[in-house]
Amino acid sequence: MRDKITDALKTALKSGDRERSGTLRLVNAAIQDRDIANRGTGKPAATDDEVMQILAKMVKQREESAKAFDDGNRPELAAKERSEIEIIRGFLPTQMDDAATQQAIRDVIAETGAAGVRDMGRVMAALREKYVGQMDFGKASGVVKSLLQ
Repeated sequence: MRDKITDALKTALKSGDRERSGTLRLVNAAIQDRDIANRGTGKPAATDDEVMQILAKMVKQREESAKAFDDGNRPELAAKERSEIEIIRGFLPTQMDDAATQQAIRDVIAETGAAGVRDMGRVMAALREKYVGQMDFGKASGVVKSLLQ
């Protein structure tokens, strides 16, 4: 995953694509921050799963920023955030649609043997482990809760 991002950054720099190269530099900086944090606790460098979590978090942050810019009547800044989202999403697996998300949640509920809302944490942990970067866990949380009630 790191190699893909680094190669994409090199390509963007060679082609003179400032927006793409700037976004990819931010991604590399976030990955390096995680590596430094891991080093402090004695963990190895960020794995591909951790990199996907970082990318998913960056997408979510930019979505929130774009919404705030839209609310603040700043469409040019919202458009910039959305273009960064598209660049970052290019490195994430494709997002599951609603039907696939619900089926995956039902499968995980069956696998974990969850019986009620008190098992929601266990189901969400299993979903996060299996579907990193593929699922919006904010929406999934509501679906899990409704299925477990």
